[in-house]
Amino acid sequence: MDRSVLMLVVLGLLVLLLALMGLGWRARLRRQSAIAAPPAPPEGTGTGTGIGVFSARYVATTISGDPLDRIAVHGLGFRSVATLTVTDAGVLIERPGERLWWLEAASVHGVRRATWTIDRVVESDGLHVLEWALGDQSVDSYFRLDSPGAFDTALEKMLHREASAS
Repeated sequence: MDRSVLMLVVLGLLVLLLALMGLGWRARLRRQSAIAAPPAPPEGTGTGTGIGVFSARYVATTISGDPLDRIAVHGLGFRSVATLTVTDAGVLIERPGERLWWLEAASVHGVRRATWTIDRVVESDGLHVLEWALGDQSVDSYFRLDSPGAFDTALEKMLHREASAS
């Protein structure tokens, strides 16, 4: 077979593969269209008293208990840098080019550590997993924190204050 024909076959297969990937992503968006958008922060000073501000990398949000089922809707499907502001009332998540999310302390079911999720593997317990309620759906959001110990302390304060207020 001539080299130019072989190259055209390979390029054709690559184009087909990219088209199928695009169709798969669109199908995922359609399947997840009923998932609620992350809540926006409350107006004014409703975010409570600040405990700490932490820089991180947002890795993914998945269906709770299934670290391979990425949520793609509402801008949750792409990794990015993030700033997490922990207050006594919840966690404010800022990502460049995306709208702010507000995780009210009562919606956070738990925090744990993980080593892997859909497209990221790190050292043992290198990811923080915030388990929270997104509408009627329980989800896990994965973050890689620059200062994980201080973040743990801040979340403990937030969750402890929420438990004391209940």
